[in-house]
Amino acid sequence: MLINLLFGIATVGIFLWTEKTGFGLLNWIDLPVWVELLLAVLILDFIAQYAVHFMLHRVAWMWRFHMIHHSDTNVDATTGTRHHPGDYVLREIFALAGIIITGMPLAFYVFYRIATIFFTYWSHANINMPHWLDKTLSLVFITPNMHKFHHHFERPWTDTNFGNIFSFWDRIFGTMVHDDPRKVKYGLDVLDDKNADDVLYQFKLPFDKSIKTD
Repeated sequence: MLINLLFGIATVGIFLWTEKTGFGLLNWIDLPVWVELLLAVLILDFIAQYAVHFMLHRVAWMWRFHMIHHSDTNVDATTGTRHHPGDYVLREIFALAGIIITGMPLAFYVFYRIATIFFTYWSHANINMPHWLDKTLSLVFITPNMHKFHHHFERPWTDTNFGNIFSFWDRIFGTMVHDDPRKVKYGLDVLDDKNADDVLYQFKLPFDKSIKTD
């Protein structure tokens, strides 16, 4: 709640600044509203979801905070909100950068936040879909089966499928995998599964130097 409050204040300040200065991509172009909305969602999905998620896996100190999300041994919709405060702060910083770059109006950002929340719960949902339907939808969007591989307990699958709304970022940057979801085992091979629901243990994970991060 405290992080939300602080970043909420910062977000409002940035919107007031971009409106006053006219800074940002969408302030420099004049396109139909629906095109500008699509551009805003695409840019934010790339910066505030794919890019920061990629870095959370590739930068050792950032990965320490992100481990908590992956330590869940029973992935379902609640996993979408299972984040260490440090992880959440990093994501919000990238979101603010996306707002500055685009110069989007507040209404666009609200639309994006609603969409990204929906896809967060959707992609982590513990549901089974017909393979043909999941495969078809995953051509454009992140699907539950596609995201399951991201929560596999060991690499290389752990370091794939970083997207949140759109799947083509993973296709473009070669980080996509799609296989038989029945092969997926949740958790992390460098952690003890018995501590998966120990909140105090999870909060201390980023500072435990005995845990392997590479």
